[in-house]
Amino acid sequence: MLKDRKLYLGPKLRVLRRELGISQTQMAQELGISPSYLNHLERNQRPLSAQMLLRFADTYDIDVREFVASASREATSDLRELLSDPLVRDIGIPRDEVNDLAENYPSVVEAMNRIYHALLDLRRLPDAIDRLNGAINTGRALDWLRDYVQQSHNHFPEIEAAAEQLAVDLPEDPAERFVSLRHRLDRDHRVSVRVSSEQVMGGALRFYDLHRRRLLISERLPASGRLFAVAYQVAMLALDAPIDGLLARAAPPTEATSIFKTSLTNYAAAAILMPYERFFASATATRHDLALLESRFGTSYEQIAHRLTTLSRSGARGLPFFMLKVDLAGTVSKRYADDGIPLARFGGACPRWNVYRAFQSPGRTLAEIVEMPDGARYVTMCRALPGVEYRPGARSAQAVVIGCDVKHAGHVAAADELSADRANPIGPACHTCERVGCPDRALPPVTRSLTVTPYQKMATPYPFKQV
Repeated sequence: MLKDRKLYLGPKLRVLRRELGISQTQMAQELGISPSYLNHLERNQRPLSAQMLLRFADTYDIDVREFVASASREATSDLRELLSDPLVRDIGIPRDEVNDLAENYPSVVEAMNRIYHALLDLRRLPDAIDRLNGAINTGRALDWLRDYVQQSHNHFPEIEAAAEQLAVDLPEDPAERFVSLRHRLDRDHRVSVRVSSEQVMGGALRFYDLHRRRLLISERLPASGRLFAVAYQVAMLALDAPIDGLLARAAPPTEATSIFKTSLTNYAAAAILMPYERFFASATATRHDLALLESRFGTSYEQIAHRLTTLSRSGARGLPFFMLKVDLAGTVSKRYADDGIPLARFGGACPRWNVYRAFQSPGRTLAEIVEMPDGARYVTMCRALPGVEYRPGARSAQAVVIGCDVKHAGHVAAADELSADRANPIGPACHTCERVGCPDRALPPVTRSLTVTPYQKMATPYPFKQV
């Protein structure tokens, strides 16, 4: 039991204090303890008692289970992937050293990640000098956005509250909601909405004509896309105060300002269409039946999956879902992992995962239980998106994956027909995966040495030494 355990959580206490932006003295005052005692806790010179842990939870609204847990699998996975870079791969740092670093020195891991991001920026440099600044800025903006969203657990309470208030009078029927939002744009903001032909749109899916106060929506968008386009415009005009307030507090680098604001507006649009309280209740009642939620809220599979990763309101937390959006080449364009499945941060997903089989049947959801090399198991649902055909034959091929720890399988309708005894063995990425005997391996793991000899050929590519 918790009360019988000695908890040494110094590194996590330091990270928490840094995230709150307060000094040791200030935190000690808020907790009603002496600064010297807090200093001992942060240096692991004193264990954190159960009573003190609860005091931290009450004062700073933290989840005790998450806080007590060891270093997140994602942090360890990130570090392993970083150390798999060709620049340092030959060192062969042992796995226990990587785990120890991630567990006890999170600030050092963060510093290493920042340095690695800078290295990636340099590698993105194009040969043409006139494209230099654009490549650097784009990479840095995306890295900053990903890290900020991750640190915020993809949840922004002020936007949630404002969107929920705005959505109070909206009808539940999706078709009626489109009409209502369209009317609100005209009534409150003097903005008209028009569905236009692709000749007029010129390849765009949504275009706001600021001077003529018109929102043009492509005829190629399905009903869910048109509904989201109108909600996005409402969010841009009606929720500008909370969005700009959060933007000011986050203080993103200049190159990330525009993409961050667009991301927040997308978040606000989803919160309008799927208000937190109603969506949380529906998700729970339907046991996260994505198809039913799509129909009920008139949104797309991707929008539902994304929304499920944002349910982190205190007192009404959803399941800890992770989400990925990948293409046929394995490139991850969207990733919300939080403390979920430890997938590669800087590369593609495992080729053994059924996400790639999903491309053979777009629109169909494939559910399975996967098992990572460390034995952790997850329920996953994959669906290849139909995409929007901008012109004949020009259809994008991407798939969305959403999942959670297998311990939550009883709360996921798609897991009813799955058996944990038939879990699909996958890994985070070949260069960080230590699974033995994988026939689909493309690279050796960075933590092992190759055992290739001229006298023996193994059935598995890149045979390596085992512990």
